[in-house]
Amino acid sequence: MASDVRLDRVTKTYGDFHAVDDVSLHIQAGEFMSVLGSSGAGKSTVLKMVGGFELPDTGTITIGEQDVTFAPPYRRDVNTVFQSYALFPHMTVAENVAYGPRQDRVSRAERTTQVRDALDMVQLLHLANRKPDQLSGGQQQRVALARALVKRPSVLLLDEPLGALDRKLRQQMQVELKLLQHRLELTFMFVTHDQEEALAMSDRIAVMRNGRIEQIGSPVELYDEPRTAYVAGFIGSQNFIGGTIDTTNPEQLIADSGAVLAASRVAQGAATAVRAVAAVRPENVRLSHEKPTDGSNTIAGRIVTVVMLGDSLEYVLVTDQGQEYLARVPRFGDRLPETGEKVWMHWPRERTSLFSAEGLEQQEPRFAQDQGAQNSRAAG
Repeated sequence: MASDVRLDRVTKTYGDFHAVDDVSLHIQAGEFMSVLGSSGAGKSTVLKMVGGFELPDTGTITIGEQDVTFAPPYRRDVNTVFQSYALFPHMTVAENVAYGPRQDRVSRAERTTQVRDALDMVQLLHLANRKPDQLSGGQQQRVALARALVKRPSVLLLDEPLGALDRKLRQQMQVELKLLQHRLELTFMFVTHDQEEALAMSDRIAVMRNGRIEQIGSPVELYDEPRTAYVAGFIGSQNFIGGTIDTTNPEQLIADSGAVLAASRVAQGAATAVRAVAAVRPENVRLSHEKPTDGSNTIAGRIVTVVMLGDSLEYVLVTDQGQEYLARVPRFGDRLPETGEKVWMHWPRERTSLFSAEGLEQQEPRFAQDQGAQNSRAAG
């Protein structure tokens, strides 16, 4: 039976460092909730407090109807899967999975049934007599899952469990995890720094930054309607174009290059910010050899790199001012531009958002950045 999880104004400090700062979060029963953030954001500390491995300084944690704020791990109806599988190398797969029930003094007959059911859940019953070193990485991960699920906890905590797997196996395990969670109807709390993982599996995602929750929403909401520049850049790729908000029209940005860019969304705080950015995703950008006259936002640039991504091509453009932007376009269409050509990148107002530039200083370089915004951060 799945349980909900509630954190109410939870704080955890280590000396002067606020690892988790006044966090409130409600994970609904049977929900797949991901907690997403970069290294040091506080996501693993939140999970450890839910699991009882760390205790909060302030606030309360409730699982179902039980206040577990200061309860030890064995008094919480949860189990945890970590990135390191922590399998006992001298035990078989079945013995590893049976370890928990054995510690709970479950009878041999019942224990055998529980282990068989758990291994069947993860499709490893045929490998029950093998040792961990005879298994692939993905199989070891599934054994760790079976060991966590054998006692049928109401909440399963997963702390970057796919981090040690290669990309193809990680993608396969994402599908298997989501199918397993749906079949068992358990509450999953999944911690990751990988936004692709979070988007692929989650019902909802909580994005953390500096110990606080920046935004909570469905994958579609976070991708299409980010509230801050930090979330906009952390979820997927993004072009940020630095400048200032037009004082005569708060839905327009005057870019550092002089271009005037119109937007359909203006995030809170953008209109009064000293520095602002217009944001557009690379897949919403199109390229033309002539400047469009349909009123769309336009910036001229020269193509310096083309990357083949299967059914699409990713272009890196550099403007005369040295700013770099990305455009991701279908491989099959009209004559596609080539490296060295000068083109116009253009996109509709409806695909443009304006944000305060605050928060961009912590972004990872997975997206195109406007040089003006970089200079602003360096000066700040």
